[in-house]
Amino acid sequence: MSSKQISSPLVAGLVMTVAPLFFSSNLIFGRYVTGDVAPFLLAFLRWSAVALILLPVLLAARHEAAELLRRHWRLLSVLGFLGMGVCGGGIYLALRHTTATNATLIYTTSPVLILLLERVFAGRRTSKREIVGTAVAFFGVATIVLRGSLENAMALALNVGDLLVLLAAASWAGYSILYRSEPLRRIGNLPLFGLVAIFGALANLPIAALELVSGSAMPQSRESWAAIAGIILISSLLAFSSYQFGVRRLGAAVAGVFMYLLPPYGVLMAIVFLGEAFEPFHAAGIALVTVGVITATFPRGLLGRKNALAQGSQSREPLKQPE
Repeated sequence: MSSKQISSPLVAGLVMTVAPLFFSSNLIFGRYVTGDVAPFLLAFLRWSAVALILLPVLLAARHEAAELLRRHWRLLSVLGFLGMGVCGGGIYLALRHTTATNATLIYTTSPVLILLLERVFAGRRTSKREIVGTAVAFFGVATIVLRGSLENAMALALNVGDLLVLLAAASWAGYSILYRSEPLRRIGNLPLFGLVAIFGALANLPIAALELVSGSAMPQSRESWAAIAGIILISSLLAFSSYQFGVRRLGAAVAGVFMYLLPPYGVLMAIVFLGEAFEPFHAAGIALVTVGVITATFPRGLLGRKNALAQGSQSREPLKQPE
């Protein structure tokens, strides 16, 4: 076995180990800076900067980008609204009313929401395993939203921030489904990301302008600008590029499994960097959500691959390593 054969999966695995950390950092940075920067202004600054950084990539693919823009600008508009509007300004607004810990755990349910939306709008058949996993995950969300209290359930004492995060999770699920649309496969990942970032900035612009007109100031402190830079570079560019690298090297199924690290990463950072308290209902919620999401979304192909590896280890001929 060559060193290249060993290092390629190893490097991809290491990259995918930190990719969920990059994604989780958005909620930490957002929670930290949300008191100094208006939520939709923050989202506008984020996606405007990402679009500018990716402008050279867009120019290199200008013919494909122009054709996609001409034919499917409505789809791009919807993607910008769902993925960068509701999941941008909407999330930062939610973080004014809830903790990063709660937001991380609730947002983790996006994969099971994808299953539900595909069932409702695309007629996708749902297995018993997916139904059970979805039920367990949403029981975990209910535990978090209701703070583990039956009294809150009876009184419908719900936190508006938690509900906004749940709305954003559903929006991200819709974004993820639409992002797989056939027309979008005719352009590279980075140029497409740049196009969607432009539409995301435009989606946040109207409310961001209203925030400025109503008296919201641009961020003033170095700490706020540092957090915004972290959102742009770490939570956006590094998160996306590392995940795409993992998908190319390991496949979507294997790369997706690494995203189960989102809850522990997010909760740990919220405790360490924001000083948030970890309550008993958080422990119950993280256990239920994680078990539910894994049960509902763990790719069957990996189970088959595990069996194949076990059988191969008992045979005389060794399995070939991937190129």
